[in-house]
Amino acid sequence: MKKILLSSVALLGLTAGAMAADLPSRRAPAPYVAVPVFTWTGFYVGVNAGYAFDVAGNSNNGGIFIPPGTFAAPNAGVTGTLFRNGGRGNDGFVGGGQVGYNYQMGNIVVGIEADAQYADLSNNGRAGGAVFVPAGAGVGLPAAFVGGNVATGIDWFGTVRGRIGYAWDRMLVYGTGGFAYGDGPNNNFGGNNRGSIRTGWTGGGGVEYAFTPNVTAKIEALYVNLDANNTGFIGTIAGVPVTVANNRRFDNEFVVVRAGLNYKFNSF
Repeated sequence: MKKILLSSVALLGLTAGAMAADLPSRRAPAPYVAVPVFTWTGFYVGVNAGYAFDVAGNSNNGGIFIPPGTFAAPNAGVTGTLFRNGGRGNDGFVGGGQVGYNYQMGNIVVGIEADAQYADLSNNGRAGGAVFVPAGAGVGLPAAFVGGNVATGIDWFGTVRGRIGYAWDRMLVYGTGGFAYGDGPNNNFGGNNRGSIRTGWTGGGGVEYAFTPNVTAKIEALYVNLDANNTGFIGTIAGVPVTVANNRRFDNEFVVVRAGLNYKFNSF
């Protein structure tokens, strides 16, 4: 009888252990950590540098203004036109900074960006003129004269643009366009160079990639079209001062190719 009781106790102990092993663990499960999804939404600031080259078509469309009574008969009707010696060839380094904001909706990214740029796009040259001499005139007058230096171009410019693009995760392809402005030398009468603010528009596009949640890099190209400016100075014909007015119209059109680096805030 004693052996039967001991065997029953042992069997009950083994059964209870087996049932306990089958019960679920009371340990808390490991917490779920969601992987952050990259977004282009947020403010950013950055720097850029690149190269710009002139694409303008310019024209000689001015003349030499000779006030009535400047010359006595038979030269009273002498007039003239201007030409410029040498090519224009405005091109060079550009560099500056930008600030902007992006907002992402699905794969579509919209935003606004403003930038300010130093531009080495100024050019100096000599201007001259050819005199139109009426029949019977031209006594003591030269066939041509040299006026002076003509400086044109852009020393700095800026833009305020909208942006819209399509994002594949950390890759963004975008188009951009908006308002542009700039300043540079502009000969005024008397041969002095002075700046003149010119306004216009710009358009282009680019591609941007996010290397980290906060650091992005871009390559973009912009076409910039600013107001044309005319040059003028005081020249001489046979020692007599004459006004060289609107001697050449210089269109300020150039293409900028640049690379940039941005730091983006509010990444997630």
